[in-house]
Amino acid sequence: MSFDRCQIETNLRLHVDRLAGLIGPRYLAKPASIAATIGYIEDQWSAMNFAVDRETFDALGDQATNLVVQRTGRVGHRRSEEIVLLGAHYDTVLTTPGADDNASAIAVMLEVSRLLREYTGQRTARYVAFACEEPPYFNLDSMGSQYHARRSRLRGDKIVGMLCLEMVGYFCNEHGSQKIPPAIPKWLHPLLPKRGNFLAAVGNLMSWKLVWQFRRGFKQGTRSMPLFSIALPEIVNEIRLSDNSSFWDQNYPALMLTDTSFLRNPNYHQETDTPDTLDYAQMAEVTRGVAAAIKFLLR
Repeated sequence: MSFDRCQIETNLRLHVDRLAGLIGPRYLAKPASIAATIGYIEDQWSAMNFAVDRETFDALGDQATNLVVQRTGRVGHRRSEEIVLLGAHYDTVLTTPGADDNASAIAVMLEVSRLLREYTGQRTARYVAFACEEPPYFNLDSMGSQYHARRSRLRGDKIVGMLCLEMVGYFCNEHGSQKIPPAIPKWLHPLLPKRGNFLAAVGNLMSWKLVWQFRRGFKQGTRSMPLFSIALPEIVNEIRLSDNSSFWDQNYPALMLTDTSFLRNPNYHQETDTPDTLDYAQMAEVTRGVAAAIKFLLR
């Protein structure tokens, strides 16, 4: 699959600069920043000729908004009711402009949807920008992903795979730059990467098949981006720290696609999480790989 890496990289820089540079911290107590963020994402998708739906819900007494676009699968095909969902949260904690967490993920999601905007698969593609992933909403019913996952289950949506983009812009090639979650048994440590130069695709045990399918598709889009893919038990709490866990709670298969967050990036939830700290060339490869994986899953 051929996607123009230079154009992708240029667009990624623009998205992150607008979200983390121009808008900055994005949380409900700062309504102007939330309105600007919603407006930016909607404008990007509208320019791609997507119809954008606003999904509003109560978040600890305030109104929050998820943004949803969907490209329906091939009409009449038996798989058209099956959904492959790519999602990312757009909010931050109040202490950070949130370049890696999580403007990087929104940027990649926008570019993947742009690359696939004219592709109609057998399955339906859904893209969701989630509100309220960060504290004080995390692990509560007020998370945007919790709301969307619950509604999907109540509607009977057939989500065959949810891919959660969570911090996908920080890479380091130095030995020892990659930490290992404490819950991983020490006998497994020699098998795990020690350099923070890869994208991780992490599922729970129920999602093992999606891990394998994602890896097959991702490798069709990029040969230069290392991918570490694994299915782990949810007792490893670090794998539940993003929107993928909301879909696991509704028994949907889901993966977290991540640069591993605080296990690698020293700017996590800090004022220093700024656009200049990200590696846009590597993010472009992430975009190419994820787009190829989505296309593979939609087939």
